[in-house]
Order: sequence, then C-alpha cells, then structure tokens
Amino acid sequence: MRIAIFGGSFDPIHTEHVRLAEFAIAELNLDKLLLMPAYAPPHKKGKTLSPDEDRLAMCRLATAHLDKVEVSDYEIAKKGVSYTYLTCKHFYELYKDEDVELFWLVGTDMLRDFPTWKNPQEILSYATLAVCGRNENGAWIEKEQERFVRLFEKKFVYLSYNGRDVSSTKIRVLAGAGMRLTQLVPPCVEEYIEDKGLYKIAFADKALSLQTPKRQAHSLRVAELAAKRATSLQIPEQTAIEAALLHDCGKNLEDNSPYLEGFALPTEWGQVPKEVAHQFIGAFLCEKYFKITDEEILNAVRYHTSGRPNMGTLEKLIFLADMLEPERHYDCVDTLRSLFWKDIDECLRVALLETLKFLHKKGGEVYPLTQAAYEFYAKNKNIGENYGRDYK
Repeated sequence: MRIAIFGGSFDPIHTEHVRLAEFAIAELNLDKLLLMPAYAPPHKKGKTLSPDEDRLAMCRLATAHLDKVEVSDYEIAKKGVSYTYLTCKHFYELYKDEDVELFWLVGTDMLRDFPTWKNPQEILSYATLAVCGRNENGAWIEKEQERFVRLFEKKFVYLSYNGRDVSSTKIRVLAGAGMRLTQLVPPCVEEYIEDKGLYKIAFADKALSLQTPKRQAHSLRVAELAAKRATSLQIPEQTAIEAALLHDCGKNLEDNSPYLEGFALPTEWGQVPKEVAHQFIGAFLCEKYFKITDEEILNAVRYHTSGRPNMGTLEKLIFLADMLEPERHYDCVDTLRSLFWKDIDECLRVALLETLKFLHKKGGEVYPLTQAAYEFYAKNKNIGENYGRDYK
C-alpha cells in the first residue's frame, strides 16, 4: 500500500496545495494521500494559526473531489508540537500490516532544511521524502541528491511537477485587505474565508480605497514582507499586516480633503517636510475614522517615514518593510535586506544612516526627528566602521 503524507499549516490551503496533491497521487501511484494540518509546526513557533476546525474544513472543501485524499486531524487531535518523525512512526505502525510504503511530501526549501529537522534519520527509517520543485533552475536535482545521499545514505524521490510560488502569507494579506483571492484558492475556500471573516482586518479596505492603485500595491507588498518577519520578532502577524495596510492611508489625500478636518501637523520637531507629512495624516485617519486604539499600530503609522528615537518593535518593522519591499531599488537595498532578516536593530541603524546620506546628497530637507532617531540608534554602535563615518 502506497501512502503519502502531506503536512503543513494550510492556513489557508491554496490552489498549489491541491494541484500538488493531484500530481503526487498520479506520479507516485498512491493508494492514499493524507492531508494533515499541523497543530503547532516547529518552524513556525510562536505563530498563531487560524482555528483548527477552520483549517480542517477548508482542506476538506478543497479536496472533496479527490477520492484518494483523506484529511487527517491526527496532529491537531494529538496536540503538542508536530514533529515529523513521530507522525511518520505513527502511520508506519498503523499500516505496517498492509506492507505500507510511506512517502513524506516536501518542497525544495524543506528539503534543504531537512538536516535541521528533529531526528531526520528516524524519519527516513519510516518514509521516503518525495520532493516537489519550486521555481528551481539548472541541475539542482543532481546536486541535492548527491548531498542527501552523503548525509543520509538514502535517496529522495523527485516529483517532476514544478509548482507556482503561491504564498499563504500573501493570501492572508489579501483577505485581510478585503480583496479577491481568485486563482489563489479554490472558489469554495474563498467563499468559506469570506463567510467566516477569516483574516479580515476592519477598515483595511477603506484605508486602501484612499490610495492610488500604485500605492495600494505598495501597501500590500509592505504587508506581506512585514508578515513574513513578524513572528520572529514576537509580533502577531495580524497586527503587522494591519499596521502595514494602514501605513500609507494618508499619502494621496488632497489638502482640501474633508478627511483632514481638524488635523494639524505637529510642531515640536519644527517644520514637517512634505514627504513626511503623510505619516501624521495617516495616524490621524486611523484614530479618527478607522477607530484604531492600539498605540503600537498608531505609532507604526505615525513614524514610518521619519523614524524616531526609541521606536517600538512594530514601528521598526513597518519603517523597514516600507523601505525594503520588493519593488524598492537603490544602491544599498541588498545590504539592508540581508540585515533585515538577521538583526533588525542593526538594519534600522544602517537604514537611518543611509536615509540621511541620501537626503544630504540630493540637498533635501532633513527632518530633525529623523536626525534624532539616527543619533539615538548610533550612539552605542559605531556603525561608521562598516558603513561610512560621516553621512554629510
């Protein structure tokens, strides 16, 4: 009996999950594919998943047309951290009297991380890895197979299906913004998400409606990048997405907009440059019209362009995600992107320094709050040794 286990968060299950399941059944000649939402995947420790019953329900809806797919609640019912070696052992022993041949489905990203999994040798004593390529180029199969055999003295099985790069994070961002999920999830899953209000963020759609299409696209990219970094910073993903979707809501308003009634720019840091004013407008809109009371979110919007001394973690995240989203292109962006994933405080220090260097080079106005932010983060760190001692 040939059985494959396809585990994951499935938050939500999307079209590529379903297509991979269909392909694996055919190419591996499976008798059964177990689709298994995880209770608490180790690689996403600290991440809050959608309710178990919703993830299971979406999986069942998405695969109802596939007779050989069985949605398993084994890891959810067992609770605790979901370790692959324990799951493989359970199903190997469950089906061993039926001469089971067990496979575990992974993408190439998980294949490369596999040596870091808990008890990888024990996993391979029960199951064979079945690997699906994800936008791979060149002779990667031979290279990875050689490495795998060297480490584990066993080969993986390669599935010739090369899936599209569909991100559950992006889906959660779009759903949070109240946007359509067409072609990203099956229609039945989109309907379920909408009916249940999963991932929905109040007023995000309204905030985005105040922006030009180009600015909306930017805000969505910022939200996706912020969401991907949030968990490692102990920031709830939904909070990061909310702050990111709202951050530029004041960017495209005309000076005579009725939304600005009662608004005044702050004066404690001197005259506010035109390029900075929208951050204060945005915070005003969030508080007055979008009923935001969370001070961390308000401050993330309020200082996402200028920065300020002693920023909170969410403020740092939105400030940097705004600078580093994928469509940003400038000389030092690759350096900053590398630092973003390694050390957010170091990334912030360098980002502030580069901002000041850029403003001085083009003869732009330096807002004193940005100068103060740089001095606050530079005073205990001589970043001049690595990035240039003087920005003037």
